[in-house]
Amino acid sequence: MRAVFGLVLIAGVGLAGLAVFMAKGYIDDYQSRLEQAKANSGSVDTIKIFVTKKAVIYGDELTKDDVRLVMWPVNSVPEGAYVEPEKLFPQGFDKPRAVLRSIEPGEAILETKLTKAGEPAGLTALLKPQERAFTIKVDVSSGVSGFLRPGHRVDVYWTVRTDNGEVTKLLQTSLPLIAIDQSANEEVKSSGIAKTVTVAVSAQQAANLQQAQSTGKLALALVGSGDEESSESVEVDQRSLLGLAAVEAPQAEVEAEICTIRTRRGAEVVEIEIPCTN
Repeated sequence: MRAVFGLVLIAGVGLAGLAVFMAKGYIDDYQSRLEQAKANSGSVDTIKIFVTKKAVIYGDELTKDDVRLVMWPVNSVPEGAYVEPEKLFPQGFDKPRAVLRSIEPGEAILETKLTKAGEPAGLTALLKPQERAFTIKVDVSSGVSGFLRPGHRVDVYWTVRTDNGEVTKLLQTSLPLIAIDQSANEEVKSSGIAKTVTVAVSAQQAANLQQAQSTGKLALALVGSGDEESSESVEVDQRSLLGLAAVEAPQAEVEAEICTIRTRRGAEVVEIEIPCTN
């Protein structure tokens, strides 16, 4: 009897030990999986990109002492950011780049905010291939009352006098402004009304604007920052503005055709009217 009791006791202790061992293994495995899940959920892929150490504005030179590398989330890297020093300073670290747009401390340095390597800040740096800089004369009424700044986009309207009165036509749409008077700095604080604005256009657009400026008057309309669609064709004259129907040109009266034949009556030749057959 004691032998049976001993065997049962031993079997019970063995089963209890096995249960404890299995439970410990399950708990350890669960904790391991939990720690791994936490690690995976908190991990973010990063890459080093160049940012500025200090604020720089239009016309400043950007040198190697003005930049530093920081870790940046891969999924949030802005387009045009620099990750390689050879791309940021392709002519060497002793050759600075010129700044076209203001960059705040810690802000990513983008390709669109710098001139090409070795190129100074100016209008030529703002022109894309095949673009031309064209200057338009403006005043308080035609230049949107001084609210224009480089970086804005404008529609250009042309008013010209014709035989039927003045006509206004939408000549060009969404032209980018690259300079106001003699400044291409978009942060410039204007103290008065601009006398000229400079736009980036194609060679054909430049010719159209020159012809329009020499034969009539140009006026600008500021395009909203979120407006990506081109304006439709617009042409207005005085009669359409007043809601009057177009005047039809007077029709010339057509004289009735008269057909005759000549016949001789004795020594006299006379003309006799007959119905026309054609």
